[in-house]
Amino acid sequence: MKVIQAEYSGQLNGTVHIPGAKNSSLAVLAAACLADDQVTLEGIPCIDDVRLVTEICRDIGMEARQTGGQVVLDPRWIHSAAIDPGKASGYRASYYFAGALLSKFGSVTIGFPGGDDFVSRPFDQHIKVFEALGAKVRLYPEYYSVQAAELKGADIYFDTVTSGATMNAMLAAVRAKGRTQLHNAAVDPEVVDTAAFLNRLGARRYGAGTNTIRIEGVAYLNGGTHTIIPDRLIAGAFLMAAGLNGGQVTVMDVIPEHLTACLSKLEEIGLQLHRGENRITAYGTGKLKATRIRAGMYPSFATDLQQPMTALLLQAKGRSIVADRVYPKRFAHVPQLRRLGAEIEQRQEVAHIRGGRPLRGGWVHATDVRAGTCLLLAGLAAEGSTCITGVDHIERGYEDIIGSFRSIGAKLSLRELDEGELSDRIHMHR
Repeated sequence: MKVIQAEYSGQLNGTVHIPGAKNSSLAVLAAACLADDQVTLEGIPCIDDVRLVTEICRDIGMEARQTGGQVVLDPRWIHSAAIDPGKASGYRASYYFAGALLSKFGSVTIGFPGGDDFVSRPFDQHIKVFEALGAKVRLYPEYYSVQAAELKGADIYFDTVTSGATMNAMLAAVRAKGRTQLHNAAVDPEVVDTAAFLNRLGARRYGAGTNTIRIEGVAYLNGGTHTIIPDRLIAGAFLMAAGLNGGQVTVMDVIPEHLTACLSKLEEIGLQLHRGENRITAYGTGKLKATRIRAGMYPSFATDLQQPMTALLLQAKGRSIVADRVYPKRFAHVPQLRRLGAEIEQRQEVAHIRGGRPLRGGWVHATDVRAGTCLLLAGLAAEGSTCITGVDHIERGYEDIIGSFRSIGAKLSLRELDEGELSDRIHMHR
């Protein structure tokens, strides 16, 4: 079993180049199925989720070649719309294949989305989209099917703001007959990026980035080349690392406007920031102020950043409050932080933090990508050695988390322990 070992690292200083956004990449890779010619994507991160997507693409007949951050896809050879349920359940965004393949094949079978389990992810909104466009959705124990002899444009009102369902609706509607309008749509940068890719292929989409998106259906889509936007969530985590012990970290290849809420909160708690055209430098002053975080849908403070932000707030003297009503169950990191000596309590969807207390190393488990980032940051600030299991979750979102954090001075190593050794070491630290 893989284990990340983090040692107290003092000030973190250096420069990190930010890869393409995972959440945008997963949508755009599936969206390539809609094209009628070869597609080249730049800036795709080399992460486990992407590798699984390319496997699914090959399974259904699409040629897929990845070289570094470039992926070349040829959808002209797709011969099936039956997605392996086991592979589909390996990551959350598998539902994009349903939206992308439905108009071409009229019937898609696919396993239920997997990945991080926050209980209340609104998959029902995806079903609502398909049914509004004229499809029938049937649910089975291990998979679901979506069938439609013809997709027709419709007015769709989302019951809650959801970026995944917004992007899936765009995929399903692009080749539907007539006009589709999405109301209460998500405005995330990843939604805008997916829309830009589809328009580059010849889709007719208007209003992405606002809460109303209009799609005029087309019969044909070209091939083309597209570069994925930078991952704002990874960038935010590295900027937070500068505040742990008063360091200086620069993130390169970013779009500062995508991080406005995060940057404002970092300045509020005491970090100094310098913004460039495609870079941001964070200066830790060594003095952090307690604050209150309310995670929300973009442009609010991102739910994906509340976990690493919690690790930073453990260093801020006083009482901080972190609330997440987007995914109220996204607090599995709280009991793990307590194992490192953190004084933190959770009441429903709110974490109450008493910061400024020393942390000590120990054994903790990452249950999702962002929880892993949180525990890693806490481990770098804790005295002694911290060992993090659940590395597979972290590798779903980071291309080279060890190398990236080492580049700013973090003392990290990746170790492989057999089950017996792992059990003995955890028992010793209880």
